[in-house]
Amino acid sequence: MLAPGINPVRSPQRISMTTVWTELSRVHLWGLQLGTFVLGVSLTSPRHLKRAQQFSVCRQCQRQVPNLSKISRFAVSARLYSEQRSTHFGFETVPEDEKTEKVYKVFQNVAQKYDVMNDAMSLGIHRLWKDTLLQLASPTPGSLLLDVAGGTGDISFRFLDYIRYRQDREARRDTLSRQSASWQEITEAYQRGQPGMQGGVQAVVCDINKEMLKVGRQRAADRGYGTGLSWVVGNAEELPFDNDKFDFYTIAFGIRNVTHINQALQEARRVLKPGGRFLCLEFSRVSNPLLSRVYDAYSFQLIPVLGEVIAGDWKSYQYLVESIRRFPDQEEFKAMIEDAGFFKVQFHNLTGGVVAIHSGFKL
Repeated sequence: MLAPGINPVRSPQRISMTTVWTELSRVHLWGLQLGTFVLGVSLTSPRHLKRAQQFSVCRQCQRQVPNLSKISRFAVSARLYSEQRSTHFGFETVPEDEKTEKVYKVFQNVAQKYDVMNDAMSLGIHRLWKDTLLQLASPTPGSLLLDVAGGTGDISFRFLDYIRYRQDREARRDTLSRQSASWQEITEAYQRGQPGMQGGVQAVVCDINKEMLKVGRQRAADRGYGTGLSWVVGNAEELPFDNDKFDFYTIAFGIRNVTHINQALQEARRVLKPGGRFLCLEFSRVSNPLLSRVYDAYSFQLIPVLGEVIAGDWKSYQYLVESIRRFPDQEEFKAMIEDAGFFKVQFHNLTGGVVAIHSGFKL
């Protein structure tokens, strides 16, 4: 007899191999089902689905090999996604590929009243700023100008006038040097110096906006600029001209509207001849605190109102004011020009820094 609470030891039972094999088979089957479930969940995740799309099974070796067509499509999609970067449109943030269209619409809307609004907004001072730009350029007869974003022709007209002034002055000097010549010789010498006798293109106006170019052509006809001008539709970021073609590249109040300023600067350098000069007239940063406050109040409170009254377009002129504030200051823009490969870069502030003229040379 055993003490109470103590169970008798049972003799071990004999387990057949069939039973062991059956149990192992059940465990294996259960493991396969669990593994299939886990693998199925994993493979349905976005990461593995993308990977599965990038590979296919070779029919001969039954191994996974890259699916080049799908990888290419995935790479293109990734690149397109990365290119959907944003930029500023005034104070608004927009995709880069939308800014060009938005800017185009702005200038399409204001083209007919553009010059009137320039006079109203700047109280006519913009004329003096543009005259100063040409005085700094100091072009000589025979120079070829590319005026980018110059649709209404203001800079090109001044360029032609300056060239004609230089030609007339040289012709008068030549006439004075021929005091002993006959009147016929003097007349022929003077006529050879006239711009109308040359007949070649001296200035090319390039603008992305057809409406602005249309206004410019009409102004040229009204002012008698029949020769020496060419009008081209083109984007500052991808100019439709050969390398090393122009002596001067000017852009007045236009570069701040470009989506990729660095690219526009590189294009400017590309089309200039060695020794050619880049000149940019653009709104900049006022350094005097008092003048800055007055300028801000005038810009944001009065200019959009003038735009509504004169041109019937508040939003376009609101954008123009905002775009000025988003443009780099004098030193930062100077560094950008130098990074594009220009030399001897400098700037001149006008009207206390309301605008600045930046210039540089292609060497």
